[in-house]
Amino acid sequence: MGWHPYKSLPGFPRFRETTDWGQLYIVYIVHRTSYAKNGHTLIYTYGNRTRSPRKEWRGRIVSYVTSETRARRRFVSRSGRELDFTSLGLGSAPLGNLYRAIPDDEARATVNEAWHQGVRYYDTAPLYGYGLAEVRVGSFLRTHARDDFLLSTKVGRVLQRCAPEERDGIGKFFDVPSRRVIYDYSYDGVMRSFEMSFERLGFDRIDIVFGHDIDVFTHGSKEASAQRTREFLDGGVRALADLRSQGVIGAIGIGVNEWEVCEVVARHADVDLFLLAGRYTLLEQQALETFLPLCEAKGMGIVVGGPLNSGILATGAKPGAWFNYSPAPQDVLDRVARIERVCAAHGVSLRDAALQFPLMHPCVVSVIPGAVTAEEIRSNVRSLTTPIPPQLWADLKHEGLLREDAPVIEPQTEKRSA
Repeated sequence: MGWHPYKSLPGFPRFRETTDWGQLYIVYIVHRTSYAKNGHTLIYTYGNRTRSPRKEWRGRIVSYVTSETRARRRFVSRSGRELDFTSLGLGSAPLGNLYRAIPDDEARATVNEAWHQGVRYYDTAPLYGYGLAEVRVGSFLRTHARDDFLLSTKVGRVLQRCAPEERDGIGKFFDVPSRRVIYDYSYDGVMRSFEMSFERLGFDRIDIVFGHDIDVFTHGSKEASAQRTREFLDGGVRALADLRSQGVIGAIGIGVNEWEVCEVVARHADVDLFLLAGRYTLLEQQALETFLPLCEAKGMGIVVGGPLNSGILATGAKPGAWFNYSPAPQDVLDRVARIERVCAAHGVSLRDAALQFPLMHPCVVSVIPGAVTAEEIRSNVRSLTTPIPPQLWADLKHEGLLREDAPVIEPQTEKRSA
């Protein structure tokens, strides 16, 4: 039985998958104990990126599934709350009428298809449609048992009523409530933002809450980002920690577009998870420098948002392709074209490789591409369930298109006798 051990910290209790191309086993780490299924004993191995001495831990199969979409990745927060992520989650920014208005029945059909396909992790935020996405996601999820899914939202933006011509997001969000954003990452501001989300979602507990957008991308400069980060560390994170200790929240962290600010928060706050958008993808892996090793050392998890880098890893390097919310520059188009050629040589679509790559890192608990239609949901599912030959990752590394230290499934080498 062929299988590949995913790397993990020894003794850290999470689920990790092993793949026998089309069949998926979920392994629970147990110290010094062996279990067998059908005569096979599974050895769960640990090692770091610098090939330090390896240790072996034994695990037992606790669940068997045939779809990567339904694969559960269990994460245990600082409060002891166990969170079962599906490898594929749903980001709800498009359901907030991002770039175009979506009728309520179409939005509901999209979320319903995600549920039908086995998606059980849903992410939303006040920003997405200025409350509209939270209302839509909450309305759907309330028709299901509360323990059957994970839900995350975000804090840091307080929505204030205003005249239609004064609202934020004109030209970006369409047919949404007239609201202006007040950024407030203080203790009281985060509590106020959270209470408003509570009302829109309609639940009495939320699994994960992220401080939203304390990065340079949102606030325009390193100085402004540093000021918002200090505000969050001095106040907002304490509010989230208090809610976590009360059991109202299961896990806390930040959701941003830059790994550098994640590292600052990881070093200075006792958080659980990071929602990192677009910065650990098939196109970008700089987070492997220091941030992701820090997460491994501290047992912090990663939700990968924007795994398609705003679309270019789905459309390919064609004219008008988007990268990081803007038209892609030429150097990005050239790099993506080279990645496409390697994928094509293996008969693999760029989109399939892009969605599967982040999940090979041991800290990643889920990828959450957005979707507007039910067909886009099905396309994401197909991308995660399509087998990819391990040689693809080796060839991308050989061509300098993937970092050497990026965790991947290595191709098996044939042993030869002397």
